[in-house]
Amino acid sequence: AILAQGAQAHFASSKAKPSLARQEQVQNSSKPLPSHPNFPTMDSGAAKLAKVEKVIGRTGSRGGVIQVRVQFVEGGELAGRSIIRNVKGPIREGDILALLETEREARRLR
Repeated sequence: AILAQGAQAHFASSKAKPSLARQEQVQNSSKPLPSHPNFPTMDSGAAKLAKVEKVIGRTGSRGGVIQVRVQFVEGGELAGRSIIRNVKGPIREGDILALLETEREARRLR
């Protein structure tokens, strides 16, 4: 029982409280993070709509991802462009996807 009391006292004293300077730093961290050119940002545009042209097949270790070819239906320079994407969940030809990121293309199934 004496050892347990000593252990509790040790753990109580080892919990360091953050310094006042650190607390102020956390409170003043409402500034936006610096942007990086390789990271897509949400204000770079809304979701782009793409229509599923063809279901290519299932991929993933358990087949939980479906690979599809989509064609953009709007978006100025993207209209008519076709890319391959991986989709999780039920999907069929003719469905419309809202893609937040349009630069990335999935690797083809082997």
